[in-house]
Amino acid sequence: METMKNTSDIPDEMKEKLASLDTALTQIESVFQPLLRTSQSELYEKLNAMEKAKLELAGVYTINSLFWTYLNICGVNPKEHSVKQELDRIRSYMDRAKNIQDAAKAPKIDKAASKRFVKSALWKAAQKKTSEADSSGEATPNSTGAEAPSTSKTSPDDFNVSEPPTKKRRKR
Repeated sequence: METMKNTSDIPDEMKEKLASLDTALTQIESVFQPLLRTSQSELYEKLNAMEKAKLELAGVYTINSLFWTYLNICGVNPKEHSVKQELDRIRSYMDRAKNIQDAAKAPKIDKAASKRFVKSALWKAAQKKTSEADSSGEATPNSTGAEAPSTSKTSPDDFNVSEPPTKKRRKR
């Protein structure tokens, strides 16, 4: 075995670190095996646009991170190399993708429902005020017994004043 040089030259600390690196690389390889077994076209058929973008970003980031590590091993300061700007650029795209995904998950405001809530709350407050005024004996606009003139053909008995008016919901 000529590839295996005398390991007695390597300090024990370094041997432990190399062993942990080997273990980590083996774990990474086992995680990526399902991805590596399928063809790229099959994989892309199953993904939506956001998942495709995230997959591409992860791949590019991984390659650049490995190059960063390679530069470090070769004794080159990667912070002074253009790979740093590339990693920063990829990180900014990853942040943008995350923000887009978070915005899609954010709750949407149903304006029609909020209008119904407010209308109902105002109706209940007005009814409460009217009932308090009736119980204290104060005169309210319709508490004098005189009915307001009606232009419709409905009678006052057709209305239930204990419930707020509701709109019929449109089917979507």
